[in-house]
This record gives sequence, C-alpha cells and structure tokens, in this order.
Amino acid sequence: MPGTRHCDFCGNDIEPGTGTMFVFRDGRTVHYCSSKCENNAELGREPRDAEWTTEGQGEGATEE
Repeated sequence: MPGTRHCDFCGNDIEPGTGTMFVFRDGRTVHYCSSKCENNAELGREPRDAEWTTEGQGEGATEE
C-alpha cells in the first residue's frame, strides 16, 4: 500500500492518488497537495510568510 507524502510547500499530508508531483531534469521531485500551494511556490513565496502553512503557524510567526 502506498504511503502518504508531505506537501513541499505547506507541509500537509497528501493522500495516495491526489496532489501533483513534478520531476525536474536533474531528478529532484516536488510534491504539492493543491494548486494553491503549486502557484504560491511558482511565484517564489516563502511558506513561513503564509499564515495557512505549517511553517507560518509556528512559534516564530509574527503578527503585523
């Protein structure tokens, strides 16, 4: 049985058969759970700056 993967942007679990996996020419793979994560990563945004990601909800998050 295939295991779950983690989204490389937000850190959420990805169920088998869902999400998107990109394979680069050098062999690196990147997994995204949704188009929201995919688009934010493509725009060059940092997960720690987004409040809805696992990294953005950490202790070091500052409110502006």
